Amino acid sequence: MKKLSSRRRHPLAAVVVLLLALAATGGLYAAFAPADKAQADETAQSLAIKEGKKLYTVGCASCHGPGGEGSSDGPSLVGVGSAAVDFQVGTGRMPAQQPGAQVPKKKVIYSQSEIDQLAAYIASLGAGPITPTEKQYSPEGADIAKGGDLFRTNCAQCHNFTGEGGALTNGKYAPNLEGVDPKHVYEAMQTGPQNMPSFPDTTMPEKQKQDIIKYIQTVNGEDSESPGGLKLGGLGPVVEGLFGWIFGLGALIAVAVWVAAHTAKAKKS
Repeated sequence: MKKLSSRRRHPLAAVVVLLLALAATGGLYAAFAPADKAQADETAQSLAIKEGKKLYTVGCASCHGPGGEGSSDGPSLVGVGSAAVDFQVGTGRMPAQQPGAQVPKKKVIYSQSEIDQLAAYIASLGAGPITPTEKQYSPEGADIAKGGDLFRTNCAQCHNFTGEGGALTNGKYAPNLEGVDPKHVYEAMQTGPQNMPSFPDTTMPEKQKQDIIKYIQTVNGEDSESPGGLKLGGLGPVVEGLFGWIFGLGALIAVAVWVAAHTAKAKKS
């Protein structure tokens, strides 16, 4: 008894008891809290998928099939991922009003929570690109110069070097990127909507996408007006000079031809 009593009074006894209590508390938390959180997340996800399926049945199934398998009126949605849904529905392109060479951007008819539910359902059909977080698509701290190089190399052929868009073949076109939400620009690069090629992270890392978004914002921002006057479609540097050269020279040639023709006519008479 004296020996046991002396151990209880040992200077380290209180520290040992405290460590045991902390270990027991941590073990209980690890055993129960994560499971509750995971279960809550799973329940919320299941509810989102259920509600998304209802929205899909009403607004999408007539073209894309009752199970997203696709039909003659719409492609399969299996494996397109939540990012594609967030882009297409979040920009108003879907549901489409009518078939055509290309579905245009229009007023959004779903709320963001409904879009999230639709995205959750489509994502459950097959793995695909995931809707990016704000941290992923935020251009804060991005490199404008590198973004310009990347944009001119990969995007300018269709979107024009300032992102003002342009015509393609068979009635298709590359849309104007002015004022487009950074999230939608990022998702378009992820998923490659309509005629656009996709640029997954394995091809174009997250940082490069942010650089491109920063470049687009810069060339289409409040301070992006051409210092020489009208941008004339952003055709290139010194566009006003090019405009003057082509049309001015053309006008001079037309005047010269007119003068020569009237001079020859006067000599004959």
